[in-house]
Amino acid sequence: MNGLFSGAAARAALRSAHASLDELSASVGASGLPAVAASPALLAVIDQHTASVRDSLSADVKPLTPVILAAYAEGVRDAAFKHGWTPPAGPIDWDRNDWVLRRLLAVVLLAATFTDR
Repeated sequence: MNGLFSGAAARAALRSAHASLDELSASVGASGLPAVAASPALLAVIDQHTASVRDSLSADVKPLTPVILAAYAEGVRDAAFKHGWTPPAGPIDWDRNDWVLRRLLAVVLLAATFTDR
């Protein structure tokens, strides 16, 4: 089978998704995961974001995949940029109420459940 759903295209999409999620994990998860571990309040907020991401991607109907999560994260970033959001220039202040960063950290947590590498 040729085209978008060929084996080679699917493998390439999966590699690209993993690379995107790895980059997100390095940029957001590196400081976010320790912050969540140290703050029950932040953990509760991120858990709510995680549930919302699952709901918005209809995870109850179909399983989440790295490709779906990577596309979702890219969509969040694109929409945020269009609305004037800019990523922090220095270390992330997780006490600041930054919806975009918290949503992306939720994606990092969901992506950490994948073992198909």
